[in-house]
Amino acid sequence: MRTWKAVTANMNPPVFIGAGLVVIGFCIFGAGFTNTAEALFQQVQTSIARYFGWYYVLLVTVVLLFSFWLGFSRVGQIRIGGADARPEFRRTSWLAMLFTAGMGIGLVFWSVAEPLTHFDAPRQAASQSDAAIREAMRLSFFHWGLHAWALYTVLALAIAYFHFNRGLPLAPRSLLYPFLGERIHGWTGHVIDILCTVGTLLGVATSLGLGAQQINAGLDKLAGLALSTGVQLSLIALITLVATISVAAGVNKGIRRLSRLNAFLAIALTAFVLFAGPVVYLLQTFVTALGGYLQSLPSMSLYVNLDPEDNWQADWTLFYWGWWISWSPFVAIFVARVSHGRTVRDFVFSVLFFPALVTFLWLSIFGGAGLFMEHRGEAALLPEVVETPAIALHELLEGYPFTLIAQTAATLLITIFFITSSDSGSLVDDIVTSGGRLHPPRWQRIFWATSEGLAAMTLLVVGGLQAMRNASISLGLPMSFVLILAMASLVRCLPRDPQITRPTAL
Repeated sequence: MRTWKAVTANMNPPVFIGAGLVVIGFCIFGAGFTNTAEALFQQVQTSIARYFGWYYVLLVTVVLLFSFWLGFSRVGQIRIGGADARPEFRRTSWLAMLFTAGMGIGLVFWSVAEPLTHFDAPRQAASQSDAAIREAMRLSFFHWGLHAWALYTVLALAIAYFHFNRGLPLAPRSLLYPFLGERIHGWTGHVIDILCTVGTLLGVATSLGLGAQQINAGLDKLAGLALSTGVQLSLIALITLVATISVAAGVNKGIRRLSRLNAFLAIALTAFVLFAGPVVYLLQTFVTALGGYLQSLPSMSLYVNLDPEDNWQADWTLFYWGWWISWSPFVAIFVARVSHGRTVRDFVFSVLFFPALVTFLWLSIFGGAGLFMEHRGEAALLPEVVETPAIALHELLEGYPFTLIAQTAATLLITIFFITSSDSGSLVDDIVTSGGRLHPPRWQRIFWATSEGLAAMTLLVVGGLQAMRNASISLGLPMSFVLILAMASLVRCLPRDPQITRPTAL
């Protein structure tokens, strides 16, 4: 009995055990009944895309509009943690952690592959035309831009506010407090925490699977290690071990240092691709794509495909919306954890605009370079990239000087993104399953880091990239109700906060 009490002293047993059993069951089902699991995931994804696609489109747009209200209204002056609170991290470190936690591997994976894929098969323009270039960049901006960061912003702000300003656990259950009061510590709170823990873990696992494929592509170029599921499973196991060591070190020693290192690496690689490539063309691409994105944002935001036989929106837009929604608890809790002392206005506009702007620059430089090479006939990136998106970045760097150094840096960048995504995600899961404690025990962090690796392996075995798409879209549906709850809770509580209702002293 004493042993059980010691083990559970720093955890919320119903949430930890419940989420752990769901994840273990998922891994056993996926690995042991692979064909059945693959068919089931595909069927669920198809049904959600057909019957709930309109709901995804409308919800994500509403969240974006709501985030603007938060930033521009009078609630923007509220400070997270109280009127006298001050930031824990310097702005440069804080912004670096926001970006690496919120995008990371996925952006590196798709930054060259997605624009090229849209360029080859555009929705409206002629294939591989000048108009197709503009459309490809506009769609890429749309999928990686303000909508994604609005999802993170709203949920992160809600969790940060209820934790730092109301003294509630750093966990999704705290969103229920305006409606349930102390009953959030009962089964309803357990259910929402379990849902968010599983969503976080599988959302991160999707990114880890993408990272393993891209690291394998880099090692294939550097050392002839051929692309295969076996190699990728081994990479996940090895790098998960490194991520476990990092997450055990904590935010200040592990995640913060790796985030800053990765930010410097990303800047260096971006500068190299920009200045060693067609620099004027890439800057023109950024400006043109940004203008096209802003002009078409309303129509793209509310576009719903009415053709049931056309899977484009399910394969792209709904995949991204589901992925961002399933990622949102992970990013939200991590961002909330490191955002003490910021005002609501500073928080909203920093989380919403800074990472999105960096993302647009990244897409313009890497995606634009790939489009330039392909369109001008300087390299034949298609159709290999369309068939195997993981090789896109490395194929691009083949056309640059110092290829070996650049590909090595790219592989290292992806590897560190892998580690920061894994250790941030496992830290978040640990915080939630420990009842919202900021400094949960190390053995629980190790458990969740290992579980993320196993879940990523399962998705690779079940069906690779398509299985990851299916899992993301499917998880987004139940997770979407958490976002609705977050908005309702903020509307109920922020206008009544003492920082804006207290009479001003004369």
